[in-house]
Amino acid sequence: MNTSRRSVLGAALGGAVAASVGVSATPASAASWVLKWSPSAYTDGLNAFETVEDDRADSHPAGQPHIYPESEHWRFNMHMVDRDTMTDRQRQEVTGLRTPSGYLQWLPGQTWRVTYSMYIPSSLKATTTFTHIMQMKEPGSGSSPIVVQSLRRVDGAQTIELQLPISGIMVGRTSLDPLHDAWTDVDFQIKVGDGTSGSVRWILKKSGTTLIDKARTGVDTFLADRVRPKWGIYRSLGDTSGSLQDTHLLLRNFRGYQLL
Repeated sequence: MNTSRRSVLGAALGGAVAASVGVSATPASAASWVLKWSPSAYTDGLNAFETVEDDRADSHPAGQPHIYPESEHWRFNMHMVDRDTMTDRQRQEVTGLRTPSGYLQWLPGQTWRVTYSMYIPSSLKATTTFTHIMQMKEPGSGSSPIVVQSLRRVDGAQTIELQLPISGIMVGRTSLDPLHDAWTDVDFQIKVGDGTSGSVRWILKKSGTTLIDKARTGVDTFLADRVRPKWGIYRSLGDTSGSLQDTHLLLRNFRGYQLL
């Protein structure tokens, strides 16, 4: 990211905290990130989330549960026989940020940030069609994704990318190879805004080394109602690269912050 873009986004987001993901602290007089969500897989389990979409078509009872806490992380299993309600795709996802006082609402004009670690095994490959492992959407069936973090084959190479589908904008893309069979830290920041009033920043780090740090301002990050995050595996069966197989995804250390 060039210096001017970084400075613009830094001002828009008020800087950041948590040096563990490599974002600079803000001056005391500026807005700051306030921790709103810090679930534990061990103690909260699936109650950390607003909803759980585990084989919602009941396509593979023998494989249930596909989503469950496992020690310090959450595990998402995907089998080749699994099918979503639309049978040309597969879905095992959780949605939302649940706290003891209710679900967190991401509304226009607000700025939110989620950090977490993900383990992508080598069996979870990039595909020629969509394989999403994080989405931001308006709640409700049939709504379009606002943000997607995806595993995509580009000219045969495996990549991970962040796109804004409603704006038709590619925020960034990098090689998936260094992420396989290792824990990767994710730092995602979003200002919820309609038209050109939104912004996003996407950072991936592995063992303290930044793999990608990209941002966009002046973008559309809102459809209606609110923005709700989703995590898990959501993929098309239309892949032509032979990359689909039984696989899983691990997530841990979720933290949710609001800029106040």
